[in-house]
Amino acid sequence: MIATPASAALQAGDWAFVLDSWGYLSGGVLLTIALTIASILLGFLAGFPFGIIEVYGNRYLQTPVHLFGTVFRGTPLVVILIFAFFVFPIQRAFVAAILGLGLRSAAYQSQIFRGALSSIDEGQMEAARSIGMNQFQAIRHVVVPQALRRSMPGFQNEFTIVLKDTSLAYAIGMAELLTRTHDLFVQQTTAVLELFLFASAIYFVLTFSTNRALDALQNYFAIPDGDIR
Repeated sequence: MIATPASAALQAGDWAFVLDSWGYLSGGVLLTIALTIASILLGFLAGFPFGIIEVYGNRYLQTPVHLFGTVFRGTPLVVILIFAFFVFPIQRAFVAAILGLGLRSAAYQSQIFRGALSSIDEGQMEAARSIGMNQFQAIRHVVVPQALRRSMPGFQNEFTIVLKDTSLAYAIGMAELLTRTHDLFVQQTTAVLELFLFASAIYFVLTFSTNRALDALQNYFAIPDGDIR
């Protein structure tokens, strides 16, 4: 039964039901955090080298990387998750969710790193080569450290997107936070608003705290601009 606006008004008894269900919801929170971290790491491990290939690779490497990015950025995430779970021989929904979220994130992270690498002045590459570094050494020791710092704002945005997109893992049966919220909503329909407000507050706390931590990390590793203060 779908709650009507009148019956969906906030009620103290429903808030008590939400708080009593914290043990069940907390399992979904932990699963959401684990899924986000694993997916971001997989996205970084694939997306960072893909970004380098897009800037410095030859056309034989750039073509498949470009095709990968085009496919995964242009396909709805729900479709990717269903494909990963039902087409590939993966029995665990958690692993399939990491694969789908991670590869989709890799497609976006590759563009974040590509933009950051391209923003480094070519003169620095030439200076590195002039003191005897080969191209790999120049990229490794001169370009990449600066590009990683400049990619922080984009990476921060991608982290937030992946965190919220974990809710789409319900499509393959993952009992993450939103799925468990829906389970409780089915049990007691009068607590609809309370449950989803509570879940939204948890997502906000996770997003806000992560963004503040990444802000501090970005400030710590910011490239000095040379201004005299």
